[in-house]
Amino acid sequence: MEGVLVTGTAHAGLEGECVRCLEPITDELEGQFQELFVYDDHATSEEDDEASLLEGDLLDLEPLLRDAVVLALPFQPLCQDDCPGLCPECGARLADDPDHGHEAAIDPRWAKLSGLEQDPEQPE
Repeated sequence: MEGVLVTGTAHAGLEGECVRCLEPITDELEGQFQELFVYDDHATSEEDDEASLLEGDLLDLEPLLRDAVVLALPFQPLCQDDCPGLCPECGARLADDPDHGHEAAIDPRWAKLSGLEQDPEQPE
């Protein structure tokens, strides 16, 4: 009888971008919460910092709901679990073109040697 125990589930919509390919994503998330709101006359000075207090007959659920939703958010939202992302060279979305590729890059330290041609009559 020292307060009111609030238990519940928060449902929220999620809108954002995939961290790999930047495609827009939407999803639903659910967060569980439970908090004891203590009456003013039962609160001690040690518990004041951590305990949620009743304000008369009113409860302030905003911090509780916000924390539940934020903790349920994905750390790195993905459009699909196996999203290949973007090409590091040109930025093309690899899920749209799985056979996407580029010629092998030439190391700039050896680029001058590519101008040399081998004499076809000389053995290798």
